[in-house]
Amino acid sequence: MNPSKNDAKSVQSAASDAEMLTDGVRAALEVSLRGCEELLPQADWVQKLSRSERTGQPLRIKLGLDPTAPDIHIGHTVVLNKMRQLQDLGHQVIFLIGDFTSLIGDPSGRNSTRPPLTPEQIKANAETYYRQASLVLDPAKTEIRYNSEWSLPLGSMGMIQLAAKYTVARMMERNDFHDRFKAGTPISVHEFLYPLMQGYDSVALKADLELGGTDQKFNLLMGRHLQLEYGQEPQCILTMPLLEGLDGVEKMSKSKNNYIGITEDANSMFAKVLSISDTLMWRWYTLLSFKSMAEIEALKTDVEGGRNPKDAKVMLAKEITTRFHSAAAAEAAEQDFINRSKGGVPDQIPEVQVSGAPLGVAAVLKAAGLATSTGEGNRLIDGGGVRVDSSVVSDKGLKLDAGTYVVQVGKRKFARVTLN
Repeated sequence: MNPSKNDAKSVQSAASDAEMLTDGVRAALEVSLRGCEELLPQADWVQKLSRSERTGQPLRIKLGLDPTAPDIHIGHTVVLNKMRQLQDLGHQVIFLIGDFTSLIGDPSGRNSTRPPLTPEQIKANAETYYRQASLVLDPAKTEIRYNSEWSLPLGSMGMIQLAAKYTVARMMERNDFHDRFKAGTPISVHEFLYPLMQGYDSVALKADLELGGTDQKFNLLMGRHLQLEYGQEPQCILTMPLLEGLDGVEKMSKSKNNYIGITEDANSMFAKVLSISDTLMWRWYTLLSFKSMAEIEALKTDVEGGRNPKDAKVMLAKEITTRFHSAAAAEAAEQDFINRSKGGVPDQIPEVQVSGAPLGVAAVLKAAGLATSTGEGNRLIDGGGVRVDSSVVSDKGLKLDAGTYVVQVGKRKFARVTLN
């Protein structure tokens, strides 16, 4: 899978269009384009980079996130990674928390009206969001803003004046509005305010570049339009693709259970990265790793030359686990995975007390939280996925007497059960 529509050829094209493109600007452009879906207009971005290099004035790079959930998964960090790359080039990144726009509800990509959050939910989620985002961004070099700072003072008069700067016809060009109108699905008037307010954020912050997912393109372009309306130099926009989840097909999503939460324990995080396909691994390297593309290409060449792809996957798993935990935790997670692969028992497993000895294995699985029901426990036994003290259980009628047992389901689920 090609990780980007803006590959090395795009860099060469941009270079040919810009006069006296310096090595520094060329390198910054390569960083900008890495893994991105679109960079618009690319020529304008080159000009901004060149001016920044000449004047020493950092560019203002904005990422707005509505705190619609209390935590994030690594799919959300694709855009944060890009922010960190640009931050490391010396530019000013602005982590904008949409506490005001969350009260409206972003209709992007939705086929129905999205219920707004309460102020209490927004506050709690925002605190968690930034704490988790700080695992990727450099907190000391990150400007944190809330769009209620300028949205609330705008008032009703300012809101009417803002709304006058865009037409309903243009608003209906947006895919989700167009599709819902065509299908007869209700669209509330307040939903039109969301892209306007997001665009006004760029005016208030005087953004040079705004980042977002591919589903945010309409809103990002709104920022360019409104900046022109307010007499500002328009921002460029950079969209990042949606990260495929563990299955390699659907976008990463909690509802599809194909995600890695950035607050998951180190062992689970490490093991989940190792579970992805060899093909998906390179996609994740481009979008999630902080290794240079030259390092990644060299590693890919090694694998194509015969090196075990698992070596590269272990390196990726350790890098991601280190980022959200620590190097020591990543090393321990690797050893834990090795132990499990060899049939060994992890160092730390849940301790469970169960009454009722003697008790059937399926009932023990349910009591230990390793199966949702005795029926599921029996199906796991039929599938050969249950072990007691390292021995595979094949008899569903087996009962365990009082004592302590290490019970295992599959490769990852363990419990030390004391039956009495």
